[in-house]
Amino acid sequence: VQLQASGGGLVQAGGSLRLSCASSGDTFRTLTVTWFRQAPGKEREFVGGISWNGGGPSYAGSVKGRFTISRDNPKNTVYLEMNTLRPEDTAVYYCAADRAHWIGILASQYDYWGQGTQVTVSS
Repeated sequence: VQLQASGGGLVQAGGSLRLSCASSGDTFRTLTVTWFRQAPGKEREFVGGISWNGGGPSYAGSVKGRFTISRDNPKNTVYLEMNTLRPEDTAVYYCAADRAHWIGILASQYDYWGQGTQVTVSS
């Protein structure tokens, strides 16, 4: 399973971005998909995830109410809609996928990873 994350960029605080995680093949629609992020000098952290059938989604407390995860299985794509962005949201964002039918918050759970997309929020 290959994942392709895209949609990152530079945005001012308070702005919005939508990230996409796309894959080919039918397997993707059977996988739980999660977003992680990693800021310079920090560990990779859970942002949020959505199960194979759209269940959940589950979010980290720091983004709850500002970020929304959704999926379009016919398009083999999961989206991360990010609103009211803050400078502390600056990081490389990764999508990850796993065959488990629950949304784990540990990066070690996930077998498949996208290449990451940079999000920079200026103050």
